[in-house]
Amino acid sequence: MNLHEYQGKDLLKGFGVAIQEGIVAESIEEAISAYDQIAERTGSSMAIVKAQIHAGGRGKGGGVKLVKSSDELKETAGSILGMMLKTPQTPGGMEGEGKLVRKILVAEDAYAPDFDACKEYYVSILMDREMKRNVIIYSTEGGMDIEAVAEKTPELVHKEHIDPTLGLLSFQTRKIAFNLGLSGKAFKEMTRFIAKLYKAFVSSDASLFEINPCLKTGDDRIIAVDCKVSLDENALFRHKELAALRDTDEEDPTEVEAKSYGLNFVNLDGNVGCMVNGAGLAMSTMDIIKLSGGEPANFLDVGGTADADRVEKAFRIILRDPAVKAILINIFGGIVRCDRVANGVVEAYKNMGNITVPIIVRLQGTNADIAKKIIDESGLEVHSATLLQEAADLVKGVLA
Repeated sequence: MNLHEYQGKDLLKGFGVAIQEGIVAESIEEAISAYDQIAERTGSSMAIVKAQIHAGGRGKGGGVKLVKSSDELKETAGSILGMMLKTPQTPGGMEGEGKLVRKILVAEDAYAPDFDACKEYYVSILMDREMKRNVIIYSTEGGMDIEAVAEKTPELVHKEHIDPTLGLLSFQTRKIAFNLGLSGKAFKEMTRFIAKLYKAFVSSDASLFEINPCLKTGDDRIIAVDCKVSLDENALFRHKELAALRDTDEEDPTEVEAKSYGLNFVNLDGNVGCMVNGAGLAMSTMDIIKLSGGEPANFLDVGGTADADRVEKAFRIILRDPAVKAILINIFGGIVRCDRVANGVVEAYKNMGNITVPIIVRLQGTNADIAKKIIDESGLEVHSATLLQEAADLVKGVLA
């Protein structure tokens, strides 16, 4: 689950991590009020207006602006709120539709008063699955083009792996500060910043923290000017307060609807819909589709139950995608009986009554023979299979 920048900063601040202070606003009136509060607190007329969407590269799309007066703030807030912001990370990239900006963050100008004395760094924390350890990735070259830095000058990107039994050790925070070329007050500030950041990462069960830029100010403070936070959804039951921060407006509406039905669904760019029970079998089914010359249109795990109501909801979600040319249902009857699934498919098919794409049903396991008979004798345009190769051949046939 992704958080907005302002939500991520609130999370970091709760663990003592120094941040660029700001106030979120959903209207021009709220933005003006936020600006006035920041100006009074800082004694400066300078402020930063940032679009709040779940995508990076907002500055490249015009979603981050510096303002120098209340009138300029009003004009800028009006232009960013409600815009369809296109960034390299929004769907379709800079040529796509972009994302609607519903909120902005009015933040203090962290670079004042001495812009030239400031220095931007990059810091992120995530799981290195190959090493089976958390890793802190950092670089002296922070800012909007960190991807180009990693591609063209990988020697400028450093990694520090954390032993899970020992946690982050003080010598590692000092090593990071040293590799970033810091000294004096800034060196000590960075070691404290990294230690608190890592504590926040572990304590919140996050899967990603990305601080870009991590800023050394003119007076040698270290603060998070921007942050991207992704949380492990499997651990949200331990963090009710974080689960409440979910912004479904930023998520795929079909995936949100599927989640409300208890379906595990991910939209993909293919032409064959999948309905499977079990994540591992779902991945195998996607491989089958690829080997048959098709492309999976989705990942959909119906879980351990597959009654008519659940199957019907899954059908409706899959068929909402106009690119779907066929549907492959691949069920292993272990916990759930295959004949029950077959009856669910037949009942759902009849209830919907307007399915025009071919459906291949592969059922294997408990009562698979009975299930095949139910499908074959239903009189519906449904093709049954018991072997993976049969299912693959049927998919290939309907796509030909």
